[in-house]
Order: sequence, then structure tokens, then C-alpha cells
Amino acid sequence: MGKYIVKRILITIPVLLMVTVFCFIIVNLAPGDPTDLYISENATEQQIAQMRSSLGIDQPFPIQYFKWLLNLVQGNLGFSFASRLPVIDVLPTKIIATVTLMASTLLVSYLLAIPLGIISARKQNGFVDNLITGVSFLGISIPNFFFGLALIYIFALQLGVLPTGGMETLGGSGGLVDRMQHLILPTIVLAAFYCSNMIRYVRASMIDIFAENYMRTATAKGLKETLILWGHGVRNAWVPIITVISTDIPKMLGGAIVTEQIFQWPGIGQWMISAINARDYPVLMAINLVAAVSVLVFNLLADLLYAAVDPRIRY
Repeated sequence: MGKYIVKRILITIPVLLMVTVFCFIIVNLAPGDPTDLYISENATEQQIAQMRSSLGIDQPFPIQYFKWLLNLVQGNLGFSFASRLPVIDVLPTKIIATVTLMASTLLVSYLLAIPLGIISARKQNGFVDNLITGVSFLGISIPNFFFGLALIYIFALQLGVLPTGGMETLGGSGGLVDRMQHLILPTIVLAAFYCSNMIRYVRASMIDIFAENYMRTATAKGLKETLILWGHGVRNAWVPIITVISTDIPKMLGGAIVTEQIFQWPGIGQWMISAINARDYPVLMAINLVAAVSVLVFNLLADLLYAAVDPRIRY
């Protein structure tokens, strides 16, 4: 197992480098010049050249990339074009905000999805199964921006029981209760999709498991239904479920962009929209790096969990 982990880590290094090269090219080839946003229309050629030099974009792409890579190795992600603050100083606060939203979303999603998926599989083609399946298709189909605006209109504007957005009340104490209230609506919006998606996977996995011979053998032996379900059924269904979870977590970084923008949640998603509008290359590269690392890390964790839940898998 140790050799396998080392091998996977060594493989991820060139993959990560290729991802950063691709992202750097795409970001720098985007239409527009950052200097247009930070200098007046009447600026002279000399002033424009000075601004480009101060932003570090006056040199060819390969030189810019290798300078960025050298700074990255030293723990420096550059300065934000918009705020002129070190990206490495701002990034942790944005990650914490997004991770908080992701954690609450995943907790709600999987606590609901796993039992509902099992119930749906047990009641296959019955009323309960059709009801759960229908609601899950609705949760997958409804757009985040529409659902989010609908919840704001109902619970914030009409009922006035929840805040419209932000992470805490401006001028308030910023305590746990206040943050939990701000977390409810964006969590519901994100959980609607991820819970519905997981229900479908759990249902399909459990239907396949229930048809296996060892499940019928366990029933014929007179084992308790709960032991058969959790000891033989759910345990063997974990491999596809882990696969979905390992893809959901990195995907949520992108899926949270719309939700964070709607609810003005100060996480990576909202920061990315601001960086795109400001052509803030260092911020965009930092966000792309975080997304790439999260994908590689959770894919590795998924492979390790496969061996933990299924003894037949060996590395």
C-alpha cells in the first residue's frame, strides 16, 4: 500500500504541472487586457507599459509561467491585480468559507440520500420508490439560480425568517447561530442536487446487490434483515458510492460558483467570478490550482477507500 501511495503521488506531479500549464495558457489567452481596468483611457504608451510591468504581464508567456512556477515552489502565489494583496493571504479565508458550505451540504445530502436510496431500492417499483425517484429527478433538474432566488423570495422577503445572503449579519456579533442562519438557504440549494444524485446511485447499487446470490443465501440462513442489509448489502454497495463522493467534492467547487454568487457567500466561487470580471490572473491561477489539487487528492483517497471497504481490492 505504501509503494502504491508513493507511486500515485509521483504520478500526480507531472499531471499537476500539465494542468497548470493548460490553465495558464487559457487564462492569458482570454480576451481583453488587465491594464484596461486599472488605468485611464487617456493613459500614454509609457504609462501603459509601466502598468503592464508592475502587473508582471509585459513578458512572453513562457517566462511569465516559469516565474509563477518558481514563486509557487517558494509558497508565493503572487499579488491580486484588483486588491494588490498577496493571494496566499486571502486564499485561506475563501477556502474556509467554501469548505464550510461544502461540509454542511455533504452532511445534509448523504445523511438523507443513503437511507432514502436504500428504502427506494427495497420498495422497488412501489409508491414509495416512485415518489423518492420523482423527487430526486426534480432536485437534479431544477436550476440552482432559480431555486436559490425562489428560496430567497419565500424565506427572506416574504416570511423574513432567514437572511438573503452573506456569511454573517453586517454589524452583528457573527456568532454560531447567526452563521448557521446564513448557511441554511445555500446548503438547501446545493444539497437538492447532490442528495438527489446520490439517491439514484445508492438505489441502483442496492438493487444490484439485492439480486446477488450471497444476499439470497444470507436470507435463506435465517439471518436478521438488518444484518443482511448493513452487513452484506450496504457494505458491498460502498465502492460505487465512494466513487460518486470522490467526484462530488471537487465538483462542488465549481457547482458552488452560482450558489455563492446568488447568496453572496464569500467563498472561492464568488472570488472566482470577481477575478474573471477583473481579469485577475494570479487569483484565477490560484483557484485553478486548488481545484486541480482537490481532484487529484480525492481520487487518491477514493482508491485507498476502495481497499478499505472491499478486501478483494489489493494494491
